[in-house]
Amino acid sequence: MRALIAAFIWCLAGAALAASAPEPAPAPLPPAVAHGSDPVPLYPFARSWIDQQAGRRIDSVEADAATLPWVRRRAEQADRVEGRALWIQFDVATGEPDQWFVEVGAAGVDRVQLFYRNPAGAWVVQEAGDAQPIFSWPVPGRYPTFALAQNDPRTVRYWMRIENTRLDFAAPLTIYRERTLLAKRDREQFLLGAYFGLATLLALASVVSGIVFRDRAFLAFAAYITLVGCSQLARAGLGAEHVWPDWPYWNDLAALAWPGLPVAAALWFVRMVTEPARLSRGLDAGVFGLVAAVLLAVAADAILQSRNTMVLVLALSGLSLAALVAMVVWGWVDGRDPDLRWIAYGFLPLVMLALFPLARAFNLIPVSLLTRYAVFFGTALQMPILYYALQRRSFRRREGQLRAAALSHTDALTGLPHRRTLLERLETALARARNNRQPFALMGVRIANMGAIAEEFGHDAVEKALVVAASHLRRCITDIDMAARVGENEFALLLEGPIDGPRAVSRAQQVVASGLRQTEALPAALTLKFHVTVALLPHGDLDGVATLQWVLDGLDQFPADARKLIKPMNF
Repeated sequence: MRALIAAFIWCLAGAALAASAPEPAPAPLPPAVAHGSDPVPLYPFARSWIDQQAGRRIDSVEADAATLPWVRRRAEQADRVEGRALWIQFDVATGEPDQWFVEVGAAGVDRVQLFYRNPAGAWVVQEAGDAQPIFSWPVPGRYPTFALAQNDPRTVRYWMRIENTRLDFAAPLTIYRERTLLAKRDREQFLLGAYFGLATLLALASVVSGIVFRDRAFLAFAAYITLVGCSQLARAGLGAEHVWPDWPYWNDLAALAWPGLPVAAALWFVRMVTEPARLSRGLDAGVFGLVAAVLLAVAADAILQSRNTMVLVLALSGLSLAALVAMVVWGWVDGRDPDLRWIAYGFLPLVMLALFPLARAFNLIPVSLLTRYAVFFGTALQMPILYYALQRRSFRRREGQLRAAALSHTDALTGLPHRRTLLERLETALARARNNRQPFALMGVRIANMGAIAEEFGHDAVEKALVVAASHLRRCITDIDMAARVGENEFALLLEGPIDGPRAVSRAQQVVASGLRQTEALPAALTLKFHVTVALLPHGDLDGVATLQWVLDGLDQFPADARKLIKPMNF
């Protein structure tokens, strides 16, 4: 986190130095030489001019080029183009007979046109941008891309005209060889596909969890992920390329969703998990009002589509992020919900990374890798952490309900099934054994030294002994067997698999040995002395109640100082 803060401050300082640096005097620019496989950034070879009326045509601009106030472009330069037209001029010499392209490295640009004269002197015009469907672009893709003159030995002069509203134009211009551009696009599609695949999977899982567990927090999280994914589809250009390629108007509207709708959904989600109404109803109403204000600002921006409405959305989004962090930190410090620390782990890195694109939108820092992909990085880390936190929170809340529901068929102290549950299972096992003629076994187990434990160590030690005994018995059975508490200090083990006398005695010896092991849960040197009766069933015409009572009555036949701790009942 310190590294992120340092990087953010460094970007702000760099922007301030760049703004205060004097503009160099215009000078002739060398042509960009396209060769090799490395991308060629265009800013050292390009100059720009803003047409205030946005009405000049290419012939007029070319004719008056020598008298226009061109300015040499800087790295990561930002231009306010709203209501005007930005012209960029550059020369390119292609030293190798391969196809080369110039890419405008940003999605969401309204209109980009590229002009150059072919060897016959006629204009070649290419156009891309959100104002037209992506299939009509000269090179369809996430970003506006144009083919340069091919197999032309001349140094060709290119003119680029850009229209853009609301946000400043700050996209880098880069020349790529065809194979380099294709390889770059393949890598981007793979990484972005993995990101959106993860988002889709977690959104669907959250919807299912919300419906199954009746937990609205999961549904709010699913809405948040969905809105983040849709806004990122628009910002990355993938929506226009793959999801709505024929709807340029919808592409504009989808781009307006960022960052207002995802931030509003995040704030609503955090409100649900932190429950600020516990502290103050006024605070809860304030959070609700902030969510409503963000949504109203997004609606106004969608209708008016002006710089002022965009600034309002950005300002309210920044305020919402601050409120979100405050609620998460407050809930964590409050300590009422231990799982809120995981919510904080998920949100704090995203909030720190989101400062970069917000600062870029306000023109505080230049375009960089972090301004373009910070939200991708942050949400890719955040989504699985938040889903894990919600699962922990949901399980903890359901745990009490599950325990309460289990009391109808389990013992409250040991967690083992009680007598009624065992008898139901025993009746079924007896009927099955008589039909299949395959015997099974029933053990009665008593803690023989319980009186001595109570006398020497007290009531707490007695309860601990019962819990430890239940733990030992669980480890002595298989998945198809059952251990149950059937008396004050008596237990029963139902061994349902086909079994004979020697194997039944071996299992009984395992039970006795488990009680003699020392455990940290009991006072030092205290072990449990088990008396065990073993019966092979069915035994005559005895039903479940009579069979269990017969096995437990056998425990009363052990003398107090018995040395043989296992008693076969009928073999």
